[in-house]
Amino acid sequence: MKPFFDNANDESRWQAVETRDHRADGQFVFAVKTTGVCCRPSCSARHALRKNVVFFENVGQAVNAGFRPCKRCQPDKLAPEQQRIDRITQACRILETSNQPIALAELASRVAMSPFHFHRLFKQVTGLTPHGWQKALRAKRLREQLTQSEPVTRAVFDAGYQSGSNYYQQADEVLGMTAKQFRQGGERAEIQFVVGTCRLGEFLVAQSERGICAILLGSDAQRLIQELETLFPHSSLMVGDAYFAARVAQVVNLLEHPGQPISLPLDIQGTAFQQLVWQALRDIPAGQTASYRDIALRIGKPQAIRAVAGACAANKLAVVIPCHRVVRNDGALSGYRWGVERKRQLLEIEAEQQEE
Repeated sequence: MKPFFDNANDESRWQAVETRDHRADGQFVFAVKTTGVCCRPSCSARHALRKNVVFFENVGQAVNAGFRPCKRCQPDKLAPEQQRIDRITQACRILETSNQPIALAELASRVAMSPFHFHRLFKQVTGLTPHGWQKALRAKRLREQLTQSEPVTRAVFDAGYQSGSNYYQQADEVLGMTAKQFRQGGERAEIQFVVGTCRLGEFLVAQSERGICAILLGSDAQRLIQELETLFPHSSLMVGDAYFAARVAQVVNLLEHPGQPISLPLDIQGTAFQQLVWQALRDIPAGQTASYRDIALRIGKPQAIRAVAGACAANKLAVVIPCHRVVRNDGALSGYRWGVERKRQLLEIEAEQQEE
């Protein structure tokens, strides 16, 4: 499935107009020769005949060509969807500049929304609840403090935890290990791993005490083990036991049938931004794709297209976090950590499953 429209193709634009696709708002406007009006793609007015419609990059171009903005959809004003995204972006900025947790009601009030609608929209845009977003932000701050060799107690408080006990209740979820181990690069943390072969080629599955921490794909088992050593340089790596092998069987089933649910515990470690991107990726249905721009819009950071691509490249859990479903704006495949051909294969498998 290609992105919702190709900005360089008028027929693709017309399709967005016919379906009143709000995602195309702000990307172009269309004008109707017989009425002299220009509209945003999602305008609810009755559709004109295709032969009477022309497209412009923006409202300014349409006005210069002699068209006037539609009074119903008001293309000369900020799109409603973008207005909502901007409010969530504002809320994220408020959270980023606060060293203290902010209650839902207070945060919603500061962006002039009701708590109910704010909570629903925040999760829709970022993929996380406001509470979950603040937890991810505190975890990011803690990692940064520990990386700078700050004393553990000071790092915990500077990251925004209200007390040491508050942090230690969440320590495993935040870092997947103790703060001291994290600061030492995961030293003494044990990681089990298994290598094998599936329809995608060679694979490696690794598990920390917290859950599955890496699913790597490739064509050479030894190189996959070397990659694992690079990802966890100070951890103690060991071949998985029989209990772990049973978990690996579930992962292999997912690799060969992407889109299937997985109930295994996961150890997903990343920055707050990466967590936002990865959650948005997991919301893309099997058999469908989204562009890097779509994901940037979805997490409320429309200018962060390159950063989204970087977060996809940093993914250590192939298929579980489906970065293979992210494509370029023109629908072309690119930028897959484990090879474009493997990305194509995964998408073809998912397309076949949808047809069954």
